[in-house]
Amino acid sequence: MDFRFSEEQQAAVEAARAVFGGVAADAVPSPSLVAGAVADDFDRALWQSLAGADLLSLLLTEEFGGAGLDAIALCLVLRESAKVLARVPLLESCAAAAALQAYGSGELRGEVLRRTGTGELVLTVAAHGRTGHDPAELAVTASRDGDRWVLDGIQTAVPWAHNADFVLVPARTSADRTVLALVPRAPDGVGLAEQISTAGERLGELRLDSVRLPDRYVLDADGAWPWLRDLLTVGTCAQALGLGTAVLGMTSDYTGKRVQFGHPLATFQAVAVQAADRYIDLRAMEATLWQAAWRISTGAGGALPASGDVAVAKIWASEGVRRVVQTAQHLHGGFGADTDYPLHRYHAWAKHLELSLGPAAAHEEMLGDLLAAHQLA
Repeated sequence: MDFRFSEEQQAAVEAARAVFGGVAADAVPSPSLVAGAVADDFDRALWQSLAGADLLSLLLTEEFGGAGLDAIALCLVLRESAKVLARVPLLESCAAAAALQAYGSGELRGEVLRRTGTGELVLTVAAHGRTGHDPAELAVTASRDGDRWVLDGIQTAVPWAHNADFVLVPARTSADRTVLALVPRAPDGVGLAEQISTAGERLGELRLDSVRLPDRYVLDADGAWPWLRDLLTVGTCAQALGLGTAVLGMTSDYTGKRVQFGHPLATFQAVAVQAADRYIDLRAMEATLWQAAWRISTGAGGALPASGDVAVAKIWASEGVRRVVQTAQHLHGGFGADTDYPLHRYHAWAKHLELSLGPAAAHEEMLGDLLAAHQLA
C-alpha cells in the first residue's frame, strides 16, 4: 500500500504554509486578560488570503471553482492552521459547503457554493445540541408547512455564528429523520445570544422560533448529518494534531535552551522521558486521524463503520492534546503561564478542541455501542 500523500494534497499543504506562515498566534488580546471575547470578528484579512490561495474551495468540484480534493487534504490544511491558532471558520465553512455539494439541490448549490469558495459567503455548523452533551439533531425540530419548513429549538456553542452568513442546522422531523437546514443569520424568528469559548472566541446560542425556510434550504437526504458530523470530527482531530505539534516544538526549543544546574533541561532524563511520551501521543493521534480521514474520503469498508475509526481518532485527539499541553506547561514552569508567552493560548485552545464535538468519554461510549452491534471476525 502507498501511504504517501498525493501531489495535489502536498500542494495544498505548501499553499497553507505560505498563507499561515505570517500569522501570529498572539495577534488578539489574551483570553486571560479580557472579560469578554478577544475580538468581535474572525481574521478577515487571513480569510481573504485563504480564498486567494484557493484553500476555501478545496472540497468543491471544478463546477464550483474548486479543486475537487478530499477530507485528507482539508485535514492537512487544518493541521497547519492550528499550529498558529488561525482565527478563521475554515473547518466549519468547508465542511458545510461539502455537505451542500453532496446532498443539496442543484438550485441551492448554484446559489451558495461558488460564493463560498471565494470567501464571499461564510458558513458555519450548529453541531453541539442544546446543552453541548445531547445529540445535536435532537435539539431542533423540523416540520413541513406547505412548501416551507418550520424550525423550532436551540443550538448552543455555535462557532462564528455572529459573523457567518448561514448556519447549517441538524433538525429532527416527526418521522424521526434528521434533516440539515441552511438558516440565514437574521430571518424572522432567529435569536442569537453571545457565549465565550475557553479560547476567548465568540460562540452563539442559536434560538429558532418558528423559523420558516424554503424547501431548497433543507437537505433531507439520508445520511447527510452523520457524514457531516464525521467530517467535522476528523477536522477537529486535525486541528488538535497541529496544535499539539506546535506545542511540542515550543517545548523542545525551550528545554533545549533553558539551563539548570549547568545543563540544558532537555538533557535531564525525566524531561526527555516526558517529552518522548508526548511524541508518542502525537504519532498515535496522527495515525488514527489519517485512518479516519481515509475512510471518509474513499468510502472504504472495514470491520466497523467509518464512524468507528472517527471515534478512535477523537479519543486519541482529545486525550492526546490534553496531555501534550499539560506536559508543556509543566516543563516550561512558570514561564508557560506568562501571558506574554503564547503557550497559555495553546492550552486554552486545546481545552476547547478536547471537548468540541464530544470529549473522549463520549466517543468511547459510541465506540462501545458499535462494537456491541458489529461482530468482529
